[in-house]
Amino acid sequence: MVLALLLISAAADISTATLAEAGAKTPEVSTQELRDILANHAASVLDSRPRAEYAVSHIPGALNVSAKPGVPISSYVSDVAEIGRLVQNRKDTPLVLYCNGPFCGKSKRLAEELVTAGYTSVRRYQLGIPVWRALGGLTVIEPDALGRVFRDDHTAVFIDVRSPEEFAKGSVQGAKNIPRPLVLQGKDVGELKKAKDDGRLPMTDHNTRIIVFADFPEDARFVADQIAREAFHNVSYFPAPARDLQDSIR
Repeated sequence: MVLALLLISAAADISTATLAEAGAKTPEVSTQELRDILANHAASVLDSRPRAEYAVSHIPGALNVSAKPGVPISSYVSDVAEIGRLVQNRKDTPLVLYCNGPFCGKSKRLAEELVTAGYTSVRRYQLGIPVWRALGGLTVIEPDALGRVFRDDHTAVFIDVRSPEEFAKGSVQGAKNIPRPLVLQGKDVGELKKAKDDGRLPMTDHNTRIIVFADFPEDARFVADQIAREAFHNVSYFPAPARDLQDSIR
């Protein structure tokens, strides 16, 4: 249903689509534009959701600030004063905001407050986290969210991409081992194809939370990216060594 909304935008392909709502007060960027912005460090990308949501799953490179004081959670909006400190009060700083997708109002509320405060380059990725994931986008999980996920989400799958020898020395309880050197680029090839057949990947529910970790974050990111390309829609990687992940869930 979310992806059907993209038909509103006359885009050449889905990665260049936007929601294109009538009467919007700030412009949107497409998924491809956001990818380019992140790759080129062309703007500060702000996750306009509460810290707990940001910590459990956010777009790599996105930043987060605290809530505006005195606002109920149903009307949540980030604190413009905190954003000012983040950008050293340079109100011409290019900003891109996102939240929980087409039906989420957090980035819209924040955009309006920023414009009222005098910011001159505010855009929104209104398609947000749901479409980012649907189009194969990765997310990052922060240390302060790991313990909560490990304790409360008993469906989450932890993927350890270290060598079988390192995995055998100790890992997260219940983790599955998919060694990085055996993971190939391309769909239904190499170790990921085997992992789909032998149960290491959750084939009965592709929305299952998957968290990938390694000794080297670039290994975790590579494998997470390949898993996302196998149509798993909720893939995060841990951007620190495996020992830090193990410490975070104790």
